Amino acid sequence: MTDQERPLRVGVAGLGVMGRNHARVLSELREADLVCGFDPDPATAEAARAYGAEPMTDAQAFIDAGLDAAVVATPNRHHAELGCALLERGISVLVEKPIAADLAGARALIEAAKTSGGTLMVGHVERFNPAVEAVKRAIAQDDIISVQITRVGPFPPRMGEVGVVIDLAVHDIDIIRHLTASEIVEVQPQLARTHADREDTALLQFRTDRGVIAQINTNWVTPYKARILQVATRQKFVVADLMTRQVSEYFDYAPDGSYSTRMLHTWPAEPLKAELSAFLASVRNKTPPPVTGEDGLANLEVALRCLEAA
Repeated sequence: MTDQERPLRVGVAGLGVMGRNHARVLSELREADLVCGFDPDPATAEAARAYGAEPMTDAQAFIDAGLDAAVVATPNRHHAELGCALLERGISVLVEKPIAADLAGARALIEAAKTSGGTLMVGHVERFNPAVEAVKRAIAQDDIISVQITRVGPFPPRMGEVGVVIDLAVHDIDIIRHLTASEIVEVQPQLARTHADREDTALLQFRTDRGVIAQINTNWVTPYKARILQVATRQKFVVADLMTRQVSEYFDYAPDGSYSTRMLHTWPAEPLKAELSAFLASVRNKTPPPVTGEDGLANLEVALRCLEAA
């Protein structure tokens, strides 16, 4: 078996809900050999065995495990320190969103990747949602006027360190930048606390450097989950349910108020599997990842601006 054919040796750091999802998918990918799973809590680390991986409770042992690549799904405050240590050993890193707890940590990760030559990718998994990809194709040649995203649901008991802006809205900040191919230059946030120590309701308004206006409505107070993306262009209006992955396009507006509509094709695909496959391909082929460290830095910078401005 040649080096190009050999599965990449991969480990997962942080075996909470998201880390276990990464481990599950990696254990199913032919291009990956899931070697180990690290978590400082011994009982949590044992989850690695379910995916055929060695449990580890020592971070240095994880770094020394001879990995080609690693997923960092630890709490945000550990992203930069562990990610940099891995990159400095030549181990490529997929770090869960947000890229780091602060801008200094994000910049340190980017610099470590440049110095080592390793791949640094940020886990903004919604980019790989088939509904988001369908919307991007539908508006590819259009002049975008506005983007509106609703991401609401009940309070998640697992949360403790961040509010809705960092946990939820950062997904949609990335979607806005991705769909508009532009940077957010103006932020107008409104935040509220209802049942939590941190903001659990946010209405965020933006303008990009190309003049697109955007809005994110997100909270942890709605009793049901909803994930809706709406994009208005000069030619059409596109609506996507990011959970059911149904996408509708409205077009051919007539003076009498009538219009045409059609459903856009999406396909059954797990976004996390597509994300991890893209990461491993980038590592193997030494090509830029689809979501770069600079993307993660830009998304975090906008999210922090929202918190500071409010």
